[in-house]
Amino acid sequence: MAKNKKVKIALSQKPYLSIVIPLLNEEESLSELFTNINEVVRPLKKSYEIIFIDDGSTDKSFEVLSTLHKKYPELVKVIRFRKNYGKSSALSAGFKLAEGKFIITMDADLQDDPQEIPALLEMVSTSYDLVSGWKKKRHDSTIYTFPSRIANAITSALTGLRIHDLNCGLKAYRNEVAKELKIYGDLYRYIPILVHQAGYRVGEKVVLHHPRKYGHSKYSVGKFYRGFLDLLTILFTAKYIRRPLHLFGIWGLLSFCTGAAIDGYLSIGWFLGHTSLSNRPLFMVGFLFLIIGVQFISLGLLGEMISRNERNEETYAIRESLK
Repeated sequence: MAKNKKVKIALSQKPYLSIVIPLLNEEESLSELFTNINEVVRPLKKSYEIIFIDDGSTDKSFEVLSTLHKKYPELVKVIRFRKNYGKSSALSAGFKLAEGKFIITMDADLQDDPQEIPALLEMVSTSYDLVSGWKKKRHDSTIYTFPSRIANAITSALTGLRIHDLNCGLKAYRNEVAKELKIYGDLYRYIPILVHQAGYRVGEKVVLHHPRKYGHSKYSVGKFYRGFLDLLTILFTAKYIRRPLHLFGIWGLLSFCTGAAIDGYLSIGWFLGHTSLSNRPLFMVGFLFLIIGVQFISLGLLGEMISRNERNEETYAIRESLK
C-alpha cells in the first residue's frame, strides 16, 4: 500500500518521461508489456507516465487498458479511437497528450525491449534531439525485412540522413521535437527524416528485437508502396512546401517558353508566306506547351495561396479518454 502511495506522490507533478504506445489488437501482450516497462523505468527514480493509444482495436485491448488505468490512475493514460486511423494519428494523439520532458515510443507487441529505455534516455538527454532504434538483428520474416532494407537504403541515399532502420518503433524524443511533428498517412515511417529536415540532431542506437510472442504482424505489402509515395511527399515538402511556385513555376515557364518559341517561329514563317499553319502539326504541339505552361504556373500560385493559409486539423476522432 505504501509503495503505491509513493508512486502517486512521485507522479503528482509533471512527469519526467512519457512512454507513448500505439496499439491495434494486442490484448494478450499489454499486461506483460506494462509490467516489463515498470520493472525497467521505476529504478530510474524519475516520474513517468504510460500513454496507450488504442487505434480502433476489435479485441479486448481496451478492457485490459481500462483495468490498468483503474489500478494505476496516476500512471496509465488511455486514448481510444472510434476506428482504425493508423499509426501516424495514434502517435500524434499520444504526443499531444504527453507531458514528459522526454518521450519514448515503442510498439505494443513485445518485440521492442523496454530494457533499451535507459540508454535511449541517456542519449536523448545529452547528445541528440531524437534517437531512433536500429533493429540490427531483426526477428521477422524475410517478406518484411527485405523490402524494409531496400526502402531504408533508398531513403538514406535520397535524403542524406544515414539511418539504418527508419521504421523502428522504439525511439526517444525531446518533448519539443515530438510536439512539432505533423504526421499523417504513413509518414510515421519517416519521422527521423522529418526531424532532420527541421534542423534537429538525429542519432541512432542498436536495440534488441524479439520474435513476436502473440498475434500477428500488421504489415502488408501495400504499406511498402504507400511508404514510397510518402517519401516523394517528404522530398517535395522539404524544399517546396513554403514555395511551391518555385517548383511548378520553373516547369511552367520552361513549357511556356518552349511553346512560345515553336509557335513564334511558325508564325513568322506564315507571316512571310514561307509556310502554312493548317498543315503543320508542330503548331498544335507548341500551343499544347503553352497551355501546359499556364497550368503549371497556375498550380504554383494556388499552392502558394494554400501554404499561406494552411490549417492544422486533427485526422482522428477519439471515442474515449482515460486520464
